[in-house]
Amino acid sequence: MAKEKHLIVIVGPTAIGKTSLSIKLAKHFNCPVLSADSRQFFKEIAIGTAKPSEEEMDGVPHYFIDSLSIQEDYNVGKFEEDALIILQEIFLSNDYAIMVGGSGLYVDAVCKGIDDIPKDDQTRKQLMYELEKNGISTLQEELKLLDPEHYDNMNIHNPHRLVRALEVCRSTGRTYTSFRKNQVKDRPFEIHKIGLNADRELVYENINQRVDLMMKNGLLEEVRSVYPFKDFNSLNTVGYKELFKYIDGTYSLEEAVELIKKNTRNFAKRQMTWFKRDKETMWFEPPTPLMEIINSIESS
Repeated sequence: MAKEKHLIVIVGPTAIGKTSLSIKLAKHFNCPVLSADSRQFFKEIAIGTAKPSEEEMDGVPHYFIDSLSIQEDYNVGKFEEDALIILQEIFLSNDYAIMVGGSGLYVDAVCKGIDDIPKDDQTRKQLMYELEKNGISTLQEELKLLDPEHYDNMNIHNPHRLVRALEVCRSTGRTYTSFRKNQVKDRPFEIHKIGLNADRELVYENINQRVDLMMKNGLLEEVRSVYPFKDFNSLNTVGYKELFKYIDGTYSLEEAVELIKKNTRNFAKRQMTWFKRDKETMWFEPPTPLMEIINSIESS
């Protein structure tokens, strides 16, 4: 029996045009948009996260944008819970909702559900001690050995996620990946996945231009404003960590900007590795006519 409510999910690499498409689809289906970009949750950072402006949102209601402070703890499990509650409320008066994904894990949490991955505080403390004593490279090598699949798909330069993955591997004797391959949870709505992609060189050029525009629009000033909180996990992200090191004197400004571009390109590559695994996604190359995408959604 077909489900009467529909969640349209838009995925793809950064700087591909997901925001623009989401607004057009939201206007067509007269529905709100949920952001599944874990960096756009935080109200203090806007420029470096490519958060849509009020003008870009064009009156379309958005959820999970500016919903948290960088000083608040938030995780993918809480996002799954919150997003499902919001969708339930939306579907009381709407047949459609749209979710835009930059963060593959957050998209999967809503579409498939996440498993209850075990925690072990003692193992975590030991890993944090090793991280501080030996640096991140030793832990990276350990994860590459224990869980090469997760190593290839994650940001191995994020110490928080690296420690979490190794915490699971060490404490359970299983890979972190194995906890994310169990049965997909049934959702009370149809899910239509739209993917945007383009030639790699074009994606990379878009990224380089976006970074230049961010710098022109005041990214450095935004980074200075959150510098006192630079050790928070919410700020261990591309665009901020590189400029923190410029402020610290580690890099020149030119070096920091080039690193932002390089790290963003690597992030886009990881995004596509993640999203391409899902065989249910219908892929389009911008600028595909809007009605072609709408027809694909309505016939799927």
